[in-house]
Amino acid sequence: MDAVRVALLREVLAGTRWPAATRRFAASLRSSVVPHGGGLLLVGTRAYEPWHLAAHLVDEAAWSGRPELAPLLVRHRVRPGDPAHLAVGLGRLQGAGRGETLLLVAPERPDGGLLERVHDARRAGATVLALGSGDPEVTGLAHDALTVDPPEPEPGPESARGIDLDMVQHLVSAAAGENSLPSTRGRRRLRDRLSRLADQLTSPPPARW
Repeated sequence: MDAVRVALLREVLAGTRWPAATRRFAASLRSSVVPHGGGLLLVGTRAYEPWHLAAHLVDEAAWSGRPELAPLLVRHRVRPGDPAHLAVGLGRLQGAGRGETLLLVAPERPDGGLLERVHDARRAGATVLALGSGDPEVTGLAHDALTVDPPEPEPGPESARGIDLDMVQHLVSAAAGENSLPSTRGRRRLRDRLSRLADQLTSPPPARW
């Protein structure tokens, strides 16, 4: 999803909690990884691997000049012959600790083995962030969590009520990159933002995962 589509999605969702909630969560992500120079570990559940979020964070890391946002995707199943950046298994979580951030994307309740690894990483000093269904055990482990499925529909357009995990991941990744823009004032800031947007829309996309 490019910058224009993200802007349109935010316009549709205006008046709901999502624009502010995704920016707040993105700020937590950025403030956790940037001071440590990176160390972002991204993991999903056995049934759901967050490929798109990984790719979008890589894009945002390049476009925003914040390489710390680029994650290491931790996978439940690694196959022989997978490229190095896709061959990191769950064993990597055993070494997670202080200075690292573990982002868990869980549209459903993770299995007990993954929860135990996340708990061990937190005890070792890693910052745990959670994005997903709001499972109580997951949110209880997380330093910050964003629940994608609210308990009741929110007022607003039907599309706002039916927001899904993929949409939320787009909003979070976009906010993580844009919130790192330099703090400038007046017309120069507006010109810089427009120039950056034009560059994004006219440049060929980076190689995908």
